[in-house]
Amino acid sequence: MQMKKGIHPEYHQAKVTCVCGESFVTGSTKKEIRVEICSKCHPLFTGKQRIVDSGGQVEKFQKRYSKTQAKKKA
Repeated sequence: MQMKKGIHPEYHQAKVTCVCGESFVTGSTKKEIRVEICSKCHPLFTGKQRIVDSGGQVEKFQKRYSKTQAKKKA
């Protein structure tokens, strides 16, 4: 059975680049992919804790936490 022509996206060799600097090649419909976490820097594989800020959530928490600490001291 063959695939229908003209309905499938092109499949490329894609270069995946992590913010830590690691890069590797895989197949994808995109030619270049940028990721925040890869197997070289993910806490599950490294055993080290890393704070990953998605949408400023860490800063929001720290701001809220500092307010509660200030109320406790007062």
